[in-house]
Amino acid sequence: MEEEFQEQNQIQEEEVIDPVKLVKKVRKSRKVRKGRRKQNVFRKSFRFFMTIFLIFALVYISKMPQWYLNKKAYTTADNNAIIIENNKIVKPYRILAFLKLHKVPDKPIYMMKTADIERDIKKLPPVEDVYIRRYAFPARLQIIVKERVPAIAIAPSETAPVVAAFAKDGTMIGHEFMPLPPGLKTIKVLSYGNRGDDYTKWDINRINAIVKIAKYVSTYSKEPVEYIDMRNPQDIYVKIKTVNIRLGKLDGGVYDRIKRIPSILPQVKLTDAKIKYLDLSWEKVNYLKLE
Repeated sequence: MEEEFQEQNQIQEEEVIDPVKLVKKVRKSRKVRKGRRKQNVFRKSFRFFMTIFLIFALVYISKMPQWYLNKKAYTTADNNAIIIENNKIVKPYRILAFLKLHKVPDKPIYMMKTADIERDIKKLPPVEDVYIRRYAFPARLQIIVKERVPAIAIAPSETAPVVAAFAKDGTMIGHEFMPLPPGLKTIKVLSYGNRGDDYTKWDINRINAIVKIAKYVSTYSKEPVEYIDMRNPQDIYVKIKTVNIRLGKLDGGVYDRIKRIPSILPQVKLTDAKIKYLDLSWEKVNYLKLE
């Protein structure tokens, strides 16, 4: 009993609140709440001022001149605002001529529409496709040109410069885009553009036939074709290194006549006399025309 009594007294003593400790605890709690209120006020003020700052910063950045194209960007190729790439046949000034048809926009570069410019540049015969990329800081346009691949080149004689070309899809590339850049492999075709065979009226079928003839002759002779002479469309010649080959008309039997080249070309190489041409214009007869 005596032990139980002592435990009850001890519990009662512990339940008695010390006023000094209570005051300290309340003061400490007030300080914590006051500190939290200050932190909340600081955070809200910081967020408010940061929001205002970001708004002004965004407005300032959006008005910076680096977002806008130079007003003279379309007038000269000697500027960093217009970058033209991958154009080998089309000169830059021809692309700028189409740019001049448009007004330099008063809006930022990222809001600029380029579809109309792309459509106009595609009107150039050598251009198959075009892509325009927009960049800022500084504002500039990157114009990437995809050109058609020339298949044949037209010249009036063996030594005359090329006056026109045809792409693989049959599109004619006129004299205003000549000369072709060095390094482009094409089949040289001699044509006056008259005498009943105006090359400006050739279609894709005609182009394919010429390419096929050159391929056949090169394959069966094992020599590259130097040129195809079509100045007389009724009497066509193909020049290779060893000899000039007369094919005659471009009829249905021309490819069979070309296949006879391997059987007679060795004789041509062994002949000491000067040969004017190898005549394959006849259906079953081959002969050498001497000078």
